[in-house]
This record gives sequence, structure tokens and C-alpha cells, in this order.
Amino acid sequence: MTNLALFDLDHTLIPTDSDHEWGRFIVKLGIVDAESYLRDIDRFYADYKRGQLDIHAYLETILAPLAHRSRAELAAWHEQFMHEVIRPALVPVALELVREHQDKGDLCCIVTATNEFITRPIADAFGVDMLIACEVETVDGQPHSAFTGRGMGTPSYREGKIVRVESWLASLGKTWADFEHSYFYSDSHNDIPLLEKVTDPIATNPDATLRAHAQAKGWRILDLFQPS
Repeated sequence: MTNLALFDLDHTLIPTDSDHEWGRFIVKLGIVDAESYLRDIDRFYADYKRGQLDIHAYLETILAPLAHRSRAELAAWHEQFMHEVIRPALVPVALELVREHQDKGDLCCIVTATNEFITRPIADAFGVDMLIACEVETVDGQPHSAFTGRGMGTPSYREGKIVRVESWLASLGKTWADFEHSYFYSDSHNDIPLLEKVTDPIATNPDATLRAHAQAKGWRILDLFQPS
């Protein structure tokens, strides 16, 4: 029987927050007003860490700079972002973790609250085809048209991750019961709802709240980014 392996992304597979780093990156490019934008993303990031993020307000802020830019321009920015920020942060042990599940034939998916524009190339770097991320609206609904600067659908955040995963599984004609083991790796207490849904929750580089929860529940704790 095929198993299911789900992975959070930020601070789980990569030792940074791609969403927050993207905000700092576009400030460096001069696309947004530095003072106000940095203030906003830092506030949202603090809200996220407290488990109090307004995901819809956050998506409006982080996606607005993408609005009506050409896909070629956005692709060039993102490639620079990958080169300068993401690829240097990739850790072999995290790449190996994903590869181990793939080699076993597990059905693998990255499930992240960061939006799909930022995370699709990062998922590609891990060799993971299936990505569940916050969706980005396009002008006419076509995949290669300009972005409107707004999110769409159910955000893959907190309980929304369960909704999105179950919708994806249903599209494959599957449910949780079709897997002997379902794994979810995450660092964040925001992901406790999905961690409690799988058979094998793994608190990975966990924040203090999740670490305490995992210890109380007897969950496996995995620290990928500790210095050797």
C-alpha cells in the first residue's frame, strides 16, 4: 500500500521563511515602499508566530506587488530570488528526507501557507510535483495571464490545510483511509490541526509551542537544521 507524505515548507524543509524573505527581496528591488512594507510584513510575521495571522489580509499585502506585472518580469525576479536567497539555504538532509519518501513510492506533497507563486519553484527544487499553497488569482482565470494581486479559494493555512489536502485526495479518488501511513512534517504550532489528522505526525524543527505539544503527545521530533 502506498503511503502519504506531506511536508510543510518554511522552517521545515528550508531553514527560513520564503514568504517573509520574498517581502524583503522586493523591498531590495525597490518595487515597494521599504518602510511601510517592511513594517507590514514584520507585523504579519509576528502574528503568524503567535497563531493570530489574518491570512486574507496578509495575502492582500504580499500579493499586491505582483498585480499586472508581466509573467516574464515576475519570472526574472523569482529566478534572482532563488539564486540569491533560496538555493543557498537548501540543506542536503532536507532534500534527502523528501527523496527517501519518493524512493519508497510514497505519494508526496508540499502543503504550505505561502502562496503558489513564491513556492512553486521551491517545490521544483525539491523534485516535488504536487504543491498545495495559497492560490493566486489571475486576470482572466488563465494560468499564464497576469496576477490580480489577490488570493483565491481556501487558503492552505491552519484548518484550511486539511480542507485542501482532502480536496486533492478526493480528486485522486482517495481518502485518508487509503493509506496505511500518512506522514506530515511541520515546524509550526499553526499546523497542529493537520498534524493531528495524520497517522504519523513529525514535529520538524518545531517552535516552542509545537515542541511542547509533541512531547505531551509522544510525537516524533526531528531537528534537521541543528548544527553538526
